[in-house]
Amino acid sequence: MPAALSVDLRQRIMAAYEAKEGSQRQLAERFKVSLSFIRDLRRHQRETGSVQPKPHGGGAIAKLGKEQLPLVEALVKAQPDALLTELCERFAQQSGVAVSVSTMQQAVCKLKLSVKKNTDCC
Repeated sequence: MPAALSVDLRQRIMAAYEAKEGSQRQLAERFKVSLSFIRDLRRHQRETGSVQPKPHGGGAIAKLGKEQLPLVEALVKAQPDALLTELCERFAQQSGVAVSVSTMQQAVCKLKLSVKKNTDCC
């Protein structure tokens, strides 16, 4: 997701709209933003009295955090030729948390370890 547009740009857009320097569509073209952004910005200003962007909403909680990295490291060192799918299965058995192959790959890379490649892929 892209970063929020600057407060300065938001203020300039609203100043231009309030000065009736063009329609919403014309202002969107002039400031290189979408028409829906202008509409949402106007609604946001009406509701809050501010053009400040909303705070970040958070995101998904990581299933595999720093606390679990030692377990991943132990699994890889116990069987360095294990496939990522096998590591995922063993991790789920020991921790009770099922993770995807891509999540396991990211953890292995973070630990600067390597694992056997999957030979089933084309």
